[in-house]
Amino acid sequence: MAAPLLQRISHCADLDSNLHSFSRQLIELRIAHADLDATIDRLGEVVPQDELLLRRLKKRRLALRDQITRLVDLLDPQEPA
Repeated sequence: MAAPLLQRISHCADLDSNLHSFSRQLIELRIAHADLDATIDRLGEVVPQDELLLRRLKKRRLALRDQITRLVDLLDPQEPA
């Protein structure tokens, strides 16, 4: 009876590690980047514009893009030609 319980615990641990896998992180970063894009677009239409807020959001979006690029390189490294 203990063996099935241990198998379920092990399976739950595997599921938990999948939640934090590189692929999962990549999906979350891409969603956050898309959300920032939409927010920046909406704020760009507002008059008067909050230039400081726009700059901060754009800087955050760029940082997300850098994180996405690093994760993509980890998941699919390009071999030298």
